[in-house]
Amino acid sequence: MSLTLHFHPLASFCWKALIALYENGTPFTPNSVDLGNPAERAALLKLWPIGKFPVLRDAARNRTVPETSIIIEYLDRYYPGRTKFIPDDPELALQTRLRDRFYDLYVHLPMQKIMGDRLRSGDNKDPHGVEEARAQLRTSYGMIEQQMAGAGWAMGDDFSLADCAALPPLFYGNMVQPFGSDNKNLTAYFERLKARPSISRRPSRISRWCRNEPKNFRLVCRLGGNSFVLTSGSRFGRRLSEPRTRMWESGRSTA
Repeated sequence: MSLTLHFHPLASFCWKALIALYENGTPFTPNSVDLGNPAERAALLKLWPIGKFPVLRDAARNRTVPETSIIIEYLDRYYPGRTKFIPDDPELALQTRLRDRFYDLYVHLPMQKIMGDRLRSGDNKDPHGVEEARAQLRTSYGMIEQQMAGAGWAMGDDFSLADCAALPPLFYGNMVQPFGSDNKNLTAYFERLKARPSISRRPSRISRWCRNEPKNFRLVCRLGGNSFVLTSGSRFGRRLSEPRTRMWESGRSTA
């Protein structure tokens, strides 16, 4: 296959790129990267010295494409499918990119702030920063609640780049800052996203066991024959045997 996606199955920004690939059935080779493995980390840094995933490698065009929004636009241009992620209309395209940035900057990043703080030791926690992130999420939830009053997708009738951006932070965001009963439109939109075939049939099974106490914070993903875990105090992305803890499961596996 020409395309290889270098990613990690627990990394929420990686889901955004995966959704776009699955949405159009674009053939690609998934390469799960363990940043704790020196060789795998070095290989990723060789591709993209910033060292963040996902990174798309297109062997046929000899191109390395980082950053999720750019990856999806690249796929839209060079590997188009039934779903067009960026509309042809210039004004609608601009609004789609704006909604994409909204989800990345004002839902995804504050969610990651809260998640990341749970992995810190007691002396290194940032309660003020976490409360600011929670406040940002509440504001963003309220905006989405109004935006989704007409049902449909983020930009109306058509699934787009903005919807690829929406699912990952909403999935994790609802864990750390629940939507609440007042955000019925947001909740309904989230359910529509989860039911979308490109999302519900993703080949990774996402599981979690999450309590308020940091020592019990645990995220587990199974991809093929491997299990990956993220816990407070653990190294991100290490492989382990089948966990024995009780977990809540979301999504289905086709692996």
